[in-house]
Amino acid sequence: MKINMHFGSDNHLVVHPQILDAIVKANSGSTCAYGLDDYTKEAKILFNKTFGECETYFVGNGTAANVLALASIVRSYEAVICTKQAHINTDECGAFEKYIGGKLLTTSKDDYFLFPEEIEYWVNKYKNFCHAVQPKVVSITQTNESGRIYSIEQLKAIAQTAHKNYLYLHMDGARIANAAAYLGCSLKEITKDIGVDILSFGGTKNGLMFGDAIVFLNKNLAENFEYIQKQGMQLFSKMRFISAQFIALLQEDLWFKNAKNANEMAEYLVSQIKIINHVKLARELNGNEVFLELDLNFAKKLQEKYLFYIWETNFKDEKEKAICRFVTSFCTTKEDVDLLINEIKTLPFYAQFL
Repeated sequence: MKINMHFGSDNHLVVHPQILDAIVKANSGSTCAYGLDDYTKEAKILFNKTFGECETYFVGNGTAANVLALASIVRSYEAVICTKQAHINTDECGAFEKYIGGKLLTTSKDDYFLFPEEIEYWVNKYKNFCHAVQPKVVSITQTNESGRIYSIEQLKAIAQTAHKNYLYLHMDGARIANAAAYLGCSLKEITKDIGVDILSFGGTKNGLMFGDAIVFLNKNLAENFEYIQKQGMQLFSKMRFISAQFIALLQEDLWFKNAKNANEMAEYLVSQIKIINHVKLARELNGNEVFLELDLNFAKKLQEKYLFYIWETNFKDEKEKAICRFVTSFCTTKEDVDLLINEIKTLPFYAQFL
Protein backbone atom coordinates (compact mmCIF):
# COMPACT_ATOMS: atom_id res chain seq x y z
CA MET A 1 0.00 0.00 0.00
CA LYS A 2 1.36 3.41 -0.96
CA ILE A 3 1.47 5.90 1.90
CA ASN A 4 0.81 9.55 1.08
CA MET A 5 3.74 11.46 2.61
CA HIS A 6 2.36 14.90 1.93
CA PHE A 7 1.70 15.94 5.54
CA GLY A 8 4.72 14.35 7.20
CA SER A 9 6.95 17.42 6.93
CA ASP A 10 7.77 20.26 4.58
CA ASN A 11 11.08 18.40 4.19
CA HIS A 12 9.26 15.60 2.38
CA LEU A 13 8.03 17.62 -0.56
CA VAL A 14 9.60 18.39 -3.91
CA VAL A 15 11.99 21.19 -4.79
CA HIS A 16 10.31 24.37 -6.01
CA PRO A 17 10.51 24.60 -9.84
CA GLN A 18 12.17 28.03 -9.70
CA ILE A 19 14.82 26.63 -7.39
CA LEU A 20 15.47 23.73 -9.77
CA ASP A 21 15.73 26.19 -12.64
CA ALA A 22 18.30 28.17 -10.67
CA ILE A 23 20.39 25.03 -10.10
CA VAL A 24 20.24 24.18 -13.81
CA LYS A 25 21.23 27.74 -14.71
CA ALA A 26 24.21 27.52 -12.37
CA ASN A 27 25.25 24.25 -14.01
CA SER A 28 26.90 25.99 -16.93
CA GLY A 29 30.57 26.66 -17.52
CA SER A 30 33.34 26.84 -14.97
CA THR A 31 33.72 29.18 -12.03
CA CYS A 32 35.79 29.57 -8.89
CA ALA A 33 35.27 27.06 -6.11
CA TYR A 34 34.75 27.36 -2.35
CA GLY A 35 32.39 30.33 -2.45
CA LEU A 36 34.50 32.60 -4.61
CA ASP A 37 32.04 32.31 -7.51
CA ASP A 38 29.73 35.04 -8.79
CA TYR A 39 26.59 33.22 -7.60
CA THR A 40 27.77 33.29 -4.00
CA LYS A 41 28.72 36.95 -4.30
CA GLU A 42 25.29 37.80 -5.70
CA ALA A 43 23.53 35.79 -3.00
CA LYS A 44 25.42 37.63 -0.28
CA ILE A 45 24.39 40.96 -1.80
CA LEU A 46 20.76 39.83 -1.68
CA PHE A 47 21.12 38.89 1.99
CA ASN A 48 22.40 42.39 2.68
CA LYS A 49 19.39 43.85 0.90
CA THR A 50 17.04 41.57 2.82
CA PHE A 51 18.48 41.85 6.34
CA GLY A 52 20.56 45.01 6.23
CA GLU A 53 24.33 44.95 6.54
CA CYS A 54 25.39 41.41 7.48
CA GLU A 55 27.88 38.61 6.75
CA THR A 56 26.44 35.42 5.23
CA TYR A 57 27.86 31.93 4.85
CA PHE A 58 26.22 28.91 3.23
CA VAL A 59 26.18 25.38 4.66
CA GLY A 60 24.55 22.09 3.79
CA ASN A 61 21.82 21.72 6.40
CA GLY A 62 20.15 23.10 9.50
CA THR A 63 22.21 21.20 12.05
CA ALA A 64 25.40 22.56 10.51
CA ALA A 65 23.93 26.06 10.52
CA ASN A 66 23.01 25.89 14.20
CA VAL A 67 26.17 24.24 15.45
CA LEU A 68 28.66 26.31 13.45
CA ALA A 69 26.82 29.53 14.25
CA LEU A 70 27.11 28.73 17.96
CA ALA A 71 30.69 27.51 17.55
CA SER A 72 31.67 30.99 16.45
CA ILE A 73 30.82 32.47 19.86
CA VAL A 74 30.74 29.67 22.45
CA ARG A 75 33.78 28.23 24.20
CA SER A 76 33.82 24.82 25.85
CA TYR A 77 33.27 26.27 29.34
CA GLU A 78 30.30 28.34 28.19
CA ALA A 79 26.63 27.55 27.76
CA VAL A 80 23.60 28.22 25.60
CA ILE A 81 20.22 28.92 27.20
CA CYS A 82 17.35 27.30 25.28
CA THR A 83 14.04 25.50 25.80
CA LYS A 84 13.78 21.78 26.50
CA GLN A 85 12.36 21.14 23.04
CA ALA A 86 14.88 23.29 21.17
CA HIS A 87 16.11 21.51 18.06
CA ILE A 88 19.71 21.81 19.25
CA ASN A 89 18.69 19.95 22.43
CA THR A 90 16.43 17.19 21.07
CA ASP A 91 17.00 16.62 17.35
CA GLU A 92 20.65 17.13 16.51
CA CYS A 93 22.14 13.98 18.06
CA GLY A 94 24.26 15.90 20.56
CA ALA A 95 26.09 17.73 17.77
CA PHE A 96 26.39 20.90 19.85
CA GLU A 97 27.96 19.07 22.79
CA LYS A 98 30.29 16.95 20.65
CA TYR A 99 31.49 19.70 18.35
CA ILE A 100 31.69 22.61 20.79
CA GLY A 101 31.97 20.89 24.16
CA GLY A 102 29.74 23.46 25.83
CA LYS A 103 26.53 22.90 27.75
CA LEU A 104 22.86 23.52 27.03
CA LEU A 105 20.89 25.08 29.90
CA THR A 106 17.22 24.32 29.32
CA THR A 107 14.27 26.25 30.69
CA SER A 108 11.37 24.82 32.68
CA LYS A 109 8.48 27.30 32.50
CA ASP A 110 7.43 26.13 29.04
CA ASP A 111 8.81 23.36 26.84
CA TYR A 112 8.66 25.48 23.69
CA PHE A 113 8.67 29.22 24.54
CA LEU A 114 11.56 30.92 26.30
CA PHE A 115 10.88 33.80 28.70
CA PRO A 116 13.14 36.68 29.83
CA GLU A 117 12.96 35.71 33.51
CA GLU A 118 14.46 32.31 32.68
CA ILE A 119 17.45 34.01 31.10
CA GLU A 120 17.87 36.02 34.29
CA TYR A 121 17.63 32.84 36.36
CA TRP A 122 20.54 31.12 34.62
CA VAL A 123 22.67 34.26 34.55
CA ASN A 124 22.24 34.86 38.27
CA LYS A 125 22.68 31.19 39.17
CA TYR A 126 26.12 30.81 37.60
CA LYS A 127 27.51 34.33 37.32
CA ASN A 128 31.25 34.49 38.02
CA PHE A 129 31.20 31.00 39.56
CA CYS A 130 34.26 29.16 38.26
CA HIS A 131 32.84 25.74 39.12
CA ALA A 132 29.98 26.10 36.64
CA VAL A 133 29.57 26.84 32.94
CA GLN A 134 29.00 30.48 32.06
CA PRO A 135 25.94 31.43 29.95
CA LYS A 136 27.03 33.08 26.71
CA VAL A 137 24.15 32.73 24.23
CA VAL A 138 20.38 32.60 24.22
CA SER A 139 18.99 30.44 21.39
CA ILE A 140 15.36 30.54 20.32
CA THR A 141 13.50 28.85 17.47
CA GLN A 142 11.17 30.77 15.17
CA THR A 143 8.74 29.12 14.33
CA ASN A 144 9.20 27.06 17.52
CA GLU A 145 9.01 23.29 17.81
CA SER A 146 5.32 23.32 18.73
CA GLY A 147 4.38 25.31 15.64
CA ARG A 148 3.95 28.52 17.65
CA ILE A 149 5.42 31.89 16.71
CA TYR A 150 7.07 34.48 18.94
CA SER A 151 5.49 37.91 18.55
CA ILE A 152 7.73 40.91 17.86
CA GLU A 153 7.10 42.07 21.43
CA GLN A 154 8.26 38.72 22.82
CA LEU A 155 11.35 38.78 20.63
CA LYS A 156 12.28 42.29 21.72
CA ALA A 157 11.94 41.37 25.39
CA ILE A 158 14.17 38.32 24.97
CA ALA A 159 16.78 40.27 23.01
CA GLN A 160 16.85 43.11 25.52
CA THR A 161 17.26 40.70 28.43
CA ALA A 162 20.02 38.79 26.66
CA HIS A 163 21.98 41.89 25.73
CA LYS A 164 21.50 43.47 29.14
CA ASN A 165 23.26 40.44 30.57
CA TYR A 166 26.01 40.52 27.90
CA LEU A 167 24.66 37.46 26.11
CA TYR A 168 24.27 36.99 22.37
CA LEU A 169 20.97 36.01 20.75
CA HIS A 170 20.89 33.19 18.20
CA MET A 171 17.77 32.32 16.23
CA ASP A 172 17.13 28.91 14.70
CA GLY A 173 15.09 30.02 11.69
CA ALA A 174 14.30 26.71 10.02
CA ARG A 175 10.74 27.99 9.43
CA ILE A 176 11.35 31.71 9.82
CA ALA A 177 9.70 32.38 6.46
CA ASN A 178 6.42 31.00 7.81
CA ALA A 179 6.77 33.17 10.91
CA ALA A 180 7.34 36.34 8.90
CA ALA A 181 4.39 35.54 6.62
CA TYR A 182 2.15 34.90 9.63
CA LEU A 183 3.20 38.12 11.39
CA GLY A 184 2.94 40.13 8.18
CA CYS A 185 6.42 41.58 8.46
CA SER A 186 9.77 41.42 6.71
CA LEU A 187 12.55 39.02 7.62
CA LYS A 188 14.59 41.97 8.88
CA GLU A 189 11.84 43.12 11.22
CA ILE A 190 11.85 39.87 13.20
CA THR A 191 15.61 39.41 13.24
CA LYS A 192 18.03 42.29 12.97
CA ASP A 193 15.56 44.98 13.99
CA ILE A 194 14.74 43.26 17.28
CA GLY A 195 18.34 42.39 18.15
CA VAL A 196 19.15 38.92 16.80
CA ASP A 197 22.93 38.55 16.54
CA ILE A 198 23.16 35.35 14.49
CA LEU A 199 20.46 33.71 12.39
CA SER A 200 20.33 30.17 11.04
CA PHE A 201 18.23 30.84 7.95
CA GLY A 202 16.42 27.74 6.73
CA GLY A 203 15.93 26.98 3.07
CA THR A 204 15.13 23.28 2.83
CA LYS A 205 11.70 23.57 4.44
CA ASN A 206 10.82 26.43 2.10
CA GLY A 207 11.48 24.88 -1.30
CA LEU A 208 15.24 24.39 -1.55
CA MET A 209 16.87 21.11 -2.53
CA PHE A 210 19.50 21.51 0.19
CA GLY A 211 21.28 24.29 2.01
CA ASP A 212 20.93 26.73 4.88
CA ALA A 213 22.58 30.07 5.59
CA ILE A 214 24.34 31.42 8.65
CA VAL A 215 23.64 35.14 8.77
CA PHE A 216 25.79 37.24 11.08
CA LEU A 217 23.55 40.23 11.73
CA ASN A 218 26.18 41.33 14.21
CA LYS A 219 29.04 41.41 11.72
CA ASN A 220 31.73 41.53 14.41
CA LEU A 221 30.92 37.92 15.30
CA ALA A 222 31.86 36.71 11.81
CA GLU A 223 35.57 37.32 12.36
CA ASN A 224 37.54 34.21 11.39
CA PHE A 225 34.36 32.27 10.63
CA GLU A 226 35.78 31.03 7.33
CA TYR A 227 38.15 28.85 9.39
CA ILE A 228 35.30 27.50 11.52
CA GLN A 229 33.33 26.74 8.35
CA LYS A 230 36.25 24.89 6.78
CA GLN A 231 37.13 22.98 9.94
CA GLY A 232 33.44 22.16 10.34
CA MET A 233 33.44 20.47 6.92
CA GLN A 234 30.86 22.89 5.51
CA LEU A 235 32.95 24.78 2.94
CA PHE A 236 31.50 23.26 -0.21
CA SER A 237 33.69 23.16 -3.28
CA LYS A 238 30.77 23.72 -5.67
CA MET A 239 29.17 26.34 -3.45
CA ARG A 240 27.40 27.94 -6.40
CA PHE A 241 24.71 25.25 -6.30
CA ILE A 242 23.69 26.30 -2.79
CA SER A 243 24.07 30.03 -3.45
CA ALA A 244 22.05 29.93 -6.66
CA GLN A 245 19.09 28.50 -4.75
CA PHE A 246 19.14 31.39 -2.28
CA ILE A 247 19.24 33.88 -5.14
CA ALA A 248 16.01 32.40 -6.46
CA LEU A 249 14.49 32.24 -2.98
CA LEU A 250 15.16 35.90 -2.12
CA GLN A 251 14.54 37.41 -5.54
CA GLU A 252 10.97 38.59 -6.00
CA ASP A 253 10.14 37.31 -2.50
CA LEU A 254 9.72 33.67 -3.46
CA TRP A 255 10.37 32.81 0.19
CA PHE A 256 7.22 34.76 1.13
CA LYS A 257 5.04 33.25 -1.58
CA ASN A 258 6.06 29.76 -0.55
CA ALA A 259 5.46 30.40 3.14
CA LYS A 260 2.16 32.15 2.49
CA ASN A 261 0.76 29.16 0.62
CA ALA A 262 1.94 26.77 3.33
CA ASN A 263 0.29 28.87 6.03
CA GLU A 264 -2.94 29.29 4.08
CA MET A 265 -3.24 25.56 3.47
CA ALA A 266 -2.76 24.94 7.19
CA GLU A 267 -5.59 27.38 7.87
CA TYR A 268 -7.76 25.58 5.33
CA LEU A 269 -7.00 22.23 6.97
CA VAL A 270 -8.05 23.61 10.35
CA SER A 271 -11.28 25.02 8.89
CA GLN A 272 -12.20 21.58 7.55
CA ILE A 273 -11.21 19.77 10.73
CA LYS A 274 -13.54 21.93 12.81
CA ILE A 275 -16.59 20.30 11.22
CA ILE A 276 -15.47 16.74 11.98
CA ASN A 277 -16.53 15.02 15.19
CA HIS A 278 -13.87 13.65 17.54
CA VAL A 279 -11.03 15.48 15.82
CA LYS A 280 -9.90 18.56 17.72
CA LEU A 281 -7.28 21.23 17.23
CA ALA A 282 -4.72 20.53 19.95
CA ARG A 283 -2.73 23.76 19.67
CA GLU A 284 -3.33 27.23 18.37
CA LEU A 285 -2.37 27.52 14.72
CA ASN A 286 0.29 30.10 13.90
CA GLY A 287 2.15 28.91 10.82
CA ASN A 288 2.10 25.72 8.77
CA GLU A 289 2.13 23.03 11.46
CA VAL A 290 -1.28 21.71 12.48
CA PHE A 291 -1.50 19.75 15.73
CA LEU A 292 -4.63 17.63 16.08
CA GLU A 293 -5.97 15.51 18.91
CA LEU A 294 -7.05 12.08 17.68
CA ASP A 295 -7.92 8.81 19.29
CA LEU A 296 -4.61 6.93 19.31
CA ASN A 297 -5.95 3.80 17.61
CA PHE A 298 -7.63 5.92 14.96
CA ALA A 299 -4.40 7.85 14.40
CA LYS A 300 -2.46 4.62 13.87
CA LYS A 301 -5.07 3.45 11.38
CA LEU A 302 -4.85 6.75 9.50
CA GLN A 303 -1.06 6.37 9.37
CA GLU A 304 -1.56 3.36 7.12
CA LYS A 305 -2.65 5.84 4.44
CA TYR A 306 -0.90 9.09 5.40
CA LEU A 307 2.48 9.88 6.87
CA PHE A 308 2.25 12.27 9.81
CA TYR A 309 3.86 12.21 13.22
CA ILE A 310 2.38 11.32 16.58
CA TRP A 311 3.88 14.01 18.79
CA GLU A 312 2.70 12.81 22.19
CA THR A 313 0.08 10.60 23.80
CA ASN A 314 -2.06 10.90 26.92
CA PHE A 315 -5.14 9.41 28.51
CA LYS A 316 -8.29 11.48 28.34
CA ASP A 317 -11.89 10.47 28.97
CA GLU A 318 -10.70 6.90 29.59
CA LYS A 319 -9.26 6.71 26.07
CA GLU A 320 -5.70 7.12 24.90
CA LYS A 321 -5.37 10.24 22.80
CA ALA A 322 -2.64 11.27 20.41
CA ILE A 323 -1.40 14.75 19.56
CA CYS A 324 -0.54 14.47 15.86
CA ARG A 325 1.35 16.90 13.64
CA PHE A 326 0.37 17.61 10.04
CA VAL A 327 2.61 19.95 8.04
CA THR A 328 1.65 21.86 4.88
CA SER A 329 4.10 23.26 2.35
CA PHE A 330 4.58 25.62 -0.59
CA CYS A 331 3.07 23.03 -2.93
CA THR A 332 0.16 21.84 -0.77
CA THR A 333 -3.19 22.41 -2.49
CA LYS A 334 -6.79 22.44 -1.31
CA GLU A 335 -7.24 19.19 -3.19
CA ASP A 336 -4.49 17.60 -1.05
CA VAL A 337 -6.26 18.75 2.10
CA ASP A 338 -9.65 17.58 0.83
CA LEU A 339 -8.27 14.11 0.15
CA LEU A 340 -6.93 13.90 3.70
CA ILE A 341 -10.24 15.09 5.15
CA ASN A 342 -12.15 12.61 3.01
CA GLU A 343 -9.85 9.82 4.22
CA ILE A 344 -10.58 10.78 7.82
CA LYS A 345 -14.32 10.78 7.15
CA THR A 346 -14.44 7.51 5.22
CA LEU A 347 -11.89 5.43 7.11
CA PRO A 348 -13.89 2.40 8.33
CA PHE A 349 -12.34 2.68 11.78
CA TYR A 350 -13.87 6.14 12.11
CA ALA A 351 -17.43 4.80 12.05
CA GLN A 352 -17.29 3.83 15.74
CA PHE A 353 -16.97 7.51 16.67
CA LEU A 354 -20.06 8.68 14.76
